[in-house]
Amino acid sequence: MPAMTSDDMDRLGRQLARHQSLHDPRQEPRNGLRWLPELRRWQAERLQRSFRHFLHDPQRAPAAEFFLSDVYGDRDFTRRDADIVRVIPMMRRLLPKKLLATVADAIELGALTHELDLRMAQALEDLAPRRRRLDATLYGQAYRHVGQAKLRARQIALIGKVGRGFGKALQMSGVATLLAFSRGPAKLAGLSELQGFLERGYAAFESLDDPEAFVAEIERDEGLVSQRVFDAEADPFRFED
Repeated sequence: MPAMTSDDMDRLGRQLARHQSLHDPRQEPRNGLRWLPELRRWQAERLQRSFRHFLHDPQRAPAAEFFLSDVYGDRDFTRRDADIVRVIPMMRRLLPKKLLATVADAIELGALTHELDLRMAQALEDLAPRRRRLDATLYGQAYRHVGQAKLRARQIALIGKVGRGFGKALQMSGVATLLAFSRGPAKLAGLSELQGFLERGYAAFESLDDPEAFVAEIERDEGLVSQRVFDAEADPFRFED
């Protein structure tokens, strides 16, 4: 298994620093905007509806649940990222390059998603300072107010990269054994969040007959939703019902 290069490690370090600074209320006061929790709640419910057909499929449900909880959902990743900061040198020696690249992609996705959420929360504050609840119409207005179509496309591409990364990990010999053997040491070292993320991702994709088709469908659907919202269509989420 090829080890990560210094460039790979630099990228991982940069994404971790970006993720942490975006979540630090001292560096990013928009974390205190009252719209942020409501936005995250609404988006989590929207994703649940979008993934409903996956969740009703026993074979694809584990991978869908992993995406909702660990990749693209409303979850605090502070502990996982702290774990990674502590063990970057050890990770470079022990884990395969492709799997660690997937971790870096997941961190970049989390940082980009939070950055866009902060912009959305500020847009909602500007557009609806007296409102308390979000709906599809107001969400679309804020989405277009923020714009950033290239960043939205990057966000969707990263979802695909994370999914494909775990799919490729299934094809590498020794990964399952490595994760199993590292479980005990990770717990003793206080690295349970990082270990859990890797194990859940590997197990979720192991249940899929065709990981590529699963990931491609998510990319297609999320790209369609984004374009429909930018186009101000009356019901951009209609295929989810």
